[in-house]
Amino acid sequence: MDGLLSETACQFSNWTWAEIEPLMGELAERPLEASNLEAWLADWSHLRSLVEEASARLEVAAARDTSDTAAEARFHAFREEIYNPALAADQRIVQHLLHSDLRAPRGFETALRRMRADAELFHEENLDLLTEEQRLVNAYNRIVGAQTACWDGEEVTLYELEAKLEDPNRATRENAWRLRVQRQLDDTQALNAAWGDLLALRHQMALNAGFRDYRAFRWQQLHRFEYTPGDCGRFRDAIESVAVPAARRIHERYQRCLGVASLRPWDLEVDPLSRPPLKPFQDAGELERKASAVFQRVDPRLGATFELMRRQGLLDLENRKDKAPHGWCATYPFARQAFIFMNAVGWQRDVMMLLHEAGHAFHVFEMAGLPYFHQLEVPAEFLEVASMAMELLASTYLTETERGFYAEADAARARVKHLEDAIIVSWPYIAAMDAFQDWAYTDPDVARNGQRCGEVWAEIWLRFMPGVDWSGLDDALHVTWQAIPHFFGWPLSGIEYGFAQLGAVQVWRNALEDQRAGVARLRRALSLGGTASVPKLYEAAGARFAFDVETLRESVALMESTIAALL
Repeated sequence: MDGLLSETACQFSNWTWAEIEPLMGELAERPLEASNLEAWLADWSHLRSLVEEASARLEVAAARDTSDTAAEARFHAFREEIYNPALAADQRIVQHLLHSDLRAPRGFETALRRMRADAELFHEENLDLLTEEQRLVNAYNRIVGAQTACWDGEEVTLYELEAKLEDPNRATRENAWRLRVQRQLDDTQALNAAWGDLLALRHQMALNAGFRDYRAFRWQQLHRFEYTPGDCGRFRDAIESVAVPAARRIHERYQRCLGVASLRPWDLEVDPLSRPPLKPFQDAGELERKASAVFQRVDPRLGATFELMRRQGLLDLENRKDKAPHGWCATYPFARQAFIFMNAVGWQRDVMMLLHEAGHAFHVFEMAGLPYFHQLEVPAEFLEVASMAMELLASTYLTETERGFYAEADAARARVKHLEDAIIVSWPYIAAMDAFQDWAYTDPDVARNGQRCGEVWAEIWLRFMPGVDWSGLDDALHVTWQAIPHFFGWPLSGIEYGFAQLGAVQVWRNALEDQRAGVARLRRALSLGGTASVPKLYEAAGARFAFDVETLRESVALMESTIAALL
């Protein structure tokens, strides 16, 4: 098979299903014995890696320019003509392995457990629904990606407009905030329609697979073997008990420093001492160069990996019109590489996003030595430890000599902002996301109503995010959920970030005690990929997988004490 599949993933994207189907058929029919199992797994991994990487590269191409209808057409054609048939054919291969009753090679046990769970979920009638789901997600991206506003006579993206929320002039911030919200309100009906269609489609997928609701279906799809929805509810309670009061203390400090009667939504990004916004870089090239110096200080091997990504064109960091919103890291499993996609406009949040996505990219490169494609699937609960730990580890070095982002005082200011945001976003904000989705996917008939979604979201938001005055802004508050891409593109995700922040703080704590040893343990854990359970991955990184009040209290205390020392 190696001779037939010597192509790159880019070349493979031009193959037809008629060329690929016989290869998958042969894998499903080849007699399996202990003596040839590893060779068979290698052939299967080779083919699956090509299919996944070709899809990922086409998706990246479409996201880099959402106005490129040809790129979007190529991506959808591949998904419909190759990817979905490959998923169906892959089920025959999975069943062939499961029915063989052969003992899995060492390091393949957790992958086999995931396969059994996926095999139970697979229903061929859901393939068309998966394609339609991707179309609806792309429609959401098009709507949001095309949102622009006029600022000082120039057309700007909403992401660029968001940067104005750091302006020391409160009237400027309020104007930018209201302008952004108004543009979002203009698309409310279209986004409500996309949401309603997605909710109905996902519920039908769950029914097709024999589940009572999409939450139960998605739980198994996300391979959440170590915790339950009830555990998530208990974690939300812990967040309300520990992290929400910490968030309130942060907001009270902002209010005192700003000298305002109440903290409004446009007061959350500005420096509380009304200092000018931090300007860490001028363009994407400078962002790359300075980030490279920071990663070199965290760990020389990680620094070398980032330089490799720069040389090989695996970064697209600048913001521009018609580029899909937000930022993410794509995995190229055949090349064992990663691609970082961002929308940087020159502010501190861009720096943190790059540190975050680089953590994911380093994870991909660290597990490159694993032999099988199926070992590259890392549980999200640990996947995000890699990214969040990198934020904390790298933030220490924002003053990296002459090549760094900041002088010492500004670096301290940036770190304080990051830690405060980590407390607020990683726990109260994530708890709000989780509570909203828990409601929506267990009561989909009601949740299809966009107006009701806005009402429920407002109730949840005010429960977990107190300390901000939304009076007179009900219309705006009721649509803020539509700007959260996870609700549309990554359903029921979010709570993993809360778990992962706890793990990341523990990794950071270890590095504060011994930098080299702490980072070495993290890299060792990253290299395990998906070959171990979530608790074992945390243990390898020097952390404990937990979501109890005491662990959360210890983490918040470390973060608050660090903030106090930096102020």
